[in-house]
Amino acid sequence: MSDVMQIDVLVVGVGPAGAAAAWRAAAGGLAVLGVDRRREIGVPVQCAEFIPLPLANHAQRDGVIRQPIRGMKSYLPSGEVASNDFPGLMIDRARFDQALAAKASAAGATLWLQSRLMTLDTARRMVWIQREEGRQCVQYRALIAADGPHSTVAQAMGLPELEVVHTRQYTVPLLQPYEDTDIWLSDAYPGGYGWLFPKGQSANLGLGFSKQYGDDLKQALDALHTQLQKSGIVGADIQARTGGAIPVGGLRPRLRFEHGAFVGDAAGLTHSITGAGIPAAVLSGERAGEAAVAALQHQDVCAWEDYEEDMRDQYETSLARAVARRRWMTQFWHTAEAMQDAMHRKGWIAFREYFEQ
Repeated sequence: MSDVMQIDVLVVGVGPAGAAAAWRAAAGGLAVLGVDRRREIGVPVQCAEFIPLPLANHAQRDGVIRQPIRGMKSYLPSGEVASNDFPGLMIDRARFDQALAAKASAAGATLWLQSRLMTLDTARRMVWIQREEGRQCVQYRALIAADGPHSTVAQAMGLPELEVVHTRQYTVPLLQPYEDTDIWLSDAYPGGYGWLFPKGQSANLGLGFSKQYGDDLKQALDALHTQLQKSGIVGADIQARTGGAIPVGGLRPRLRFEHGAFVGDAAGLTHSITGAGIPAAVLSGERAGEAAVAALQHQDVCAWEDYEEDMRDQYETSLARAVARRRWMTQFWHTAEAMQDAMHRKGWIAFREYFEQ
């Protein structure tokens, strides 16, 4: 075994949450190591690539912003369309993640790619990381788990898997200028929805649903693609394919653990109805990085507890409503009610019924 590497903060996963955590912790004077199993930050992209306007300050690096978004159109089974103001930005998600990682590096964080967490010993605060160069033992003072819905850290701690929805997405040519995001609510996408997110001359066309109702996402997405080709909105070419898992079960019972915390998707901070997770990922990463500074630099024994309280104050109410709506809808999928607008109006954020008891 190689010599033990001593660091202040270990960040597992260098997506938006992990990069934000590494940035804030390093900026606070801590020795930070971020590890990620991927060869390149942000690749492959597993995201529809939309961010709300408050995140624009993280998207100023050249090439990150693809186009502005004006609103959202939600299509109901009857054909009724609800239009809402929903301003934001379509981004190049890989470059967005890389911009955050660059901030972390500039602040002094060390980032290792193609590096896997193999073993975690929380009692000794030690991990073994598998790198191309060999296995490295690392001893940390604080650990931030930013490793997504299938968190290796959570698995090593013996914690249960998060509930997820699976997604599939194509990048296709966009045949006309488009400034809205389109959402399709249908029994064809049980536990999820279809989407079209424009980004200049192309668009992300995708869908997600719960695999308990079937697992042929390709057939459903191909049918939506054909529908939009016939309407003249998109072309037939498929320029890229991606997919992934989105946590939809709400917050973990505990976000903090001894000497650290979960952030982003690993914490269950993703919205259970919309699947939106980037804003919560960045904010939770920043707050966790600041908690590490408070705990290690200022001996604040309540730092991790304060982090969890902050996240719950900001997100627990909205996430609890989303989880409740998901569970309510499970009784209707593949029944006559799922063919009607009323259920979908109560289950989607664009409608006032969603916010009513």
